[in-house]
Amino acid sequence: MDAIAELMSEREAFADLVRPHWDVMAALASRLGPAGESDDVLQDALTDAWRKRSQFDAARGTARNWLLAIVADQAYKTRRRRRSISVLSEVSRDIAGAVDLDLRDALGKLSRRQRLAIELHYYLGFPLAEVATRMDCAEGTVKSTLSDARAR
Repeated sequence: MDAIAELMSEREAFADLVRPHWDVMAALASRLGPAGESDDVLQDALTDAWRKRSQFDAARGTARNWLLAIVADQAYKTRRRRRSISVLSEVSRDIAGAVDLDLRDALGKLSRRQRLAIELHYYLGFPLAEVATRMDCAEGTVKSTLSDARAR
């Protein structure tokens, strides 16, 4: 029972920390996030803040600034993911007519992540570092994804 009471107390303390800044957080998510996705940005930011709550240090800054930084970071991540999906759609349309049937079938059997890595690196010619940035992962992960895609 003590663990449940402790968790409830933590939840209340977190809510008290967030509540005064909610309107500003929502406005920032609306302004920085992709159109129509401000609620998702805000929800993801709150989840992130909850996970990082032990890292908040009032001596280093205000709760408002800490929360707004998390919202801004989440909005940036959401935009970057959205841009990657957009690039995938554009590339898929562009290569549809140029790629022979066998290669198109092979690409269709890849996971979305593998296909994105292949298209960004081989069809658009992005260097591995740029592919990693667009996919929001490490360069080593891109190399591994490309290797798995080629093997498949």
